[in-house]
Amino acid sequence: MNYKFALLMVILCHNLGTTQEKKTVTNQKNFPEFSWDTMPLYMHLRKGTAFNKKEVAFLAKFPLITFEKTTGSKTYGSTESGTIEAAKAVKMINPKTKILYYKNVVINWGAYKEDEVFLKEYPDALLRNADEKKALMPNGKTGFFDISQEYIRSYWLNHIRKVTDNPHIDGVFLDANIKALVPAFFNSRVGTEKQKEIELGYLSMMQQLHDRFGKDNLLIANIIRVRPEFKDEGQEYLKFFNGSYIEGFEHENFGMTYAEYLSKGIQAVQNAAQNGNIIAMSLGIGKALQNSEIGFDDKRGQLQNTEKIKERIDYLLAIFLVCAEKYSYVYPHDGYGIEKSSIWMKTFPQYNRKLGPPKAAAKKEGYVYTRSFEYVDVWLDIEQQKAVLHWK
Repeated sequence: MNYKFALLMVILCHNLGTTQEKKTVTNQKNFPEFSWDTMPLYMHLRKGTAFNKKEVAFLAKFPLITFEKTTGSKTYGSTESGTIEAAKAVKMINPKTKILYYKNVVINWGAYKEDEVFLKEYPDALLRNADEKKALMPNGKTGFFDISQEYIRSYWLNHIRKVTDNPHIDGVFLDANIKALVPAFFNSRVGTEKQKEIELGYLSMMQQLHDRFGKDNLLIANIIRVRPEFKDEGQEYLKFFNGSYIEGFEHENFGMTYAEYLSKGIQAVQNAAQNGNIIAMSLGIGKALQNSEIGFDDKRGQLQNTEKIKERIDYLLAIFLVCAEKYSYVYPHDGYGIEKSSIWMKTFPQYNRKLGPPKAAAKKEGYVYTRSFEYVDVWLDIEQQKAVLHWK
């Protein structure tokens, strides 16, 4: 079959699917444990060396964990082995913790042993522009897998199969979906025609991922995002996955104010959560300290007193609580690399307060949200960036 015709069929089927009514998630047999007793928490981290016993015991308290790229690679020789060893250690304490293996859908991040072996045999697997130069990330050195090619997609899927066959791994965290779907990113690197082939290759790969692994594995994608290219903030792509990771939630962008941008994101997350999807919400606490910024990977100096950022934590938790449904989890953080984190293994008092189930969905008037839980009333003003958690 002609390749471009095949790609056309993929996008046609995809577009037909998006016109249908969104379906509520029904297959939740592999979902993490969930409780409204206290704040439902998520953990997302990386550490190049092995975790010590104290760290493993801390991690075993979380119902859902993503071990990021490079995890354990300095100790065990690769991200694959490092993630499996970390997962094994956590599962020995808490077998119910659900653990996700990080794999990018297109970026060739280092520290993956199997990728290194594959690229030695197939150097043309890396994406190149019209001048046969490697397309690169902004760092000027990291390349991309050319997922418009079927043999590369097959390699990627087989890699996922090998890792998820391990009994200590419960699923996959899929990153850079936005890069594969938003034309501007690859248009500027390889041109419009190749960008479209990459996008169609991604859609084909995610459909195969869903069909081959979705029944027995958790598939969580970094997919919901407010973008002008996404008519529903990426919710149409949730048909491939069990839910969405959330990042970059607070950045005003695309000509919108902070409040306009955030309100659109809140609406999208509310919709996805109400449809039964897992939500793993990552919120940076960087704005709390001088010269820090809200970002994807917040960093700062050591924080000795968590009370100094109580107002900021209350605000982030209020954002989460006006969105949260069953299987929603939150992670306020200051970076995923724990070696540089100032709050690693710190527990904020709000996490231990009684929460209880929500009494109803959040109400919205302008940019003010309110919602009541059994043990806390939430008031959130995203225009003024203020929140009050009234604990009962």
